[in-house]
Amino acid sequence: MAFHSFFYTFATMEFRTKVETGKAGFQIGACEEVLLVGSCFASEIGQRFKDHGFPTTVNPYGTMYNPASILHTLERMKNEECGMRNDWARLSSFKTVFLTLGTNHVYRLKETGEIVDNCEKRPAALFQEEELTVDECADYLRKAVELLKACQPEVQVVMTVSPIRYRKYGYHESQLSKATLLLAIDKLLHQTSDIRHLHYFPAYEIMMDELRDYRFYDADMLHPSEQAVDYIWERLVEWCFSDEAITFMDEWRPIRQALTHRPFNSESEEYLRFMQQTQERLAAFKKKYPSLSPPRGSV
Repeated sequence: MAFHSFFYTFATMEFRTKVETGKAGFQIGACEEVLLVGSCFASEIGQRFKDHGFPTTVNPYGTMYNPASILHTLERMKNEECGMRNDWARLSSFKTVFLTLGTNHVYRLKETGEIVDNCEKRPAALFQEEELTVDECADYLRKAVELLKACQPEVQVVMTVSPIRYRKYGYHESQLSKATLLLAIDKLLHQTSDIRHLHYFPAYEIMMDELRDYRFYDADMLHPSEQAVDYIWERLVEWCFSDEAITFMDEWRPIRQALTHRPFNSESEEYLRFMQQTQERLAAFKKKYPSLSPPRGSV
């Protein structure tokens, strides 16, 4: 009897703490254009959007780790759009924008005092490293949100904190940096009068609490593994994707798999017939979703 009681207790125990996200106050639509700006974690999630057929822009001027550099990217996109030098820099076309923060550390060019987004392999002596305060981070983020809303009044801005740790700071200092970013986002959320357009997705907490085991890290023990990023992606889909977007992805998946298939004999009649059928399916799908973004080399 005692054995059965122990077995029942063991079988019903929880061996991890799940981060509850609920449902977002908005939904990403089928084949919707998405912009992601921020750390290399933004690139990982952005690649998932691309893989699933969403027309996606990720860090058009390179990876940006801090709130100031994220604002600089958006300002540059807006300036180029106004100057009509880049027809893809259409901030007004993005209904959903992800801003992924990596650190509060910035580098100023001593000569000008300006925060630089990329040191461009110039000597370290030319720069001064600083740490933005909570208030400074919140102010840069507020300006970024205001710029996006000025371009697209209905934009939904999702903020995340990258779970990637920075060994060069030291692990305690890395945690302090993440805490500064989390406090800045929290401050902005509490200070924003129209909260409908601003959201926080807990990618950092999911990695730290749900996926805390080192098997969910890459070989460097700092970056999330592909499996971990896939899991966070699945949680993101559950959180804010519409039923239509999920249906779109389900319909797109077999077509994409067919387009990326690599045969043993690309000249065989069977494969040529298979590709002809796939191209016909793709053409029909593109009629249904004109803004579809197929993988490179598939059309």
